[in-house]
Amino acid sequence: MSTFGEELRTQRISRGIALEQITAVTKISQRHLVALEQDRYQQLPGGILSKGIVRGYVSALGLDTHDWTDRFLKASCEKGAPVEPAADGWATFASNVGKERMERREAMEQRLRWVGAAVLVALVAALGFITVRYFGVRAGWWSSVIPLPQKANAVISHLASWTRR
Repeated sequence: MSTFGEELRTQRISRGIALEQITAVTKISQRHLVALEQDRYQQLPGGILSKGIVRGYVSALGLDTHDWTDRFLKASCEKGAPVEPAADGWATFASNVGKERMERREAMEQRLRWVGAAVLVALVAALGFITVRYFGVRAGWWSSVIPLPQKANAVISHLASWTRR
C-alpha cells in the first residue's frame, strides 16, 4: 500500500510534469512540494496553508482537488500531524474574539460616559460662573466677591451704571 506522497509523486511522473513546472505555475516552494511527496507534513506551514499547497499541487496535475485534499487530511492525521485543529478549537477561538470585542466596546462606552459627564460638569460650572458674574456686575455686588485693584473697580462700576441706563 502506497502513501499519500508516493501516490502524488506517481501521478506527477505519469503525467510527465517536473517539480520545477509545478513551482513555476503555483508559486509554491519546491521544498514544500518535496516534503509533501515524502510525507513529511511537519515541514509544511500547517493549517489552511498546507491544504492550499495540496490544492495547488493537485490542480496543477489536473486532479480532483476535493478528493485529494480529503486524502491529505486523512494521511496527515494517520501520520500524527493533523493539519486542522479540533472543531471546538475554532469555536473557542471565535468565542474569545467575540468576548474581547464586546469588552473593548463596553470599555470605550464607559470612557465616553465619563468624558461626557466631565464635559457637562465643566459646562454647568462655566455657565454658572458667567451667570453669577453678569448679574453680580449688574447689581453692583460683584466687586465685593473678588477684590480687584482700584482701577478695575472703577471700570466695573462704570459698566454697571451704563447697563442700568
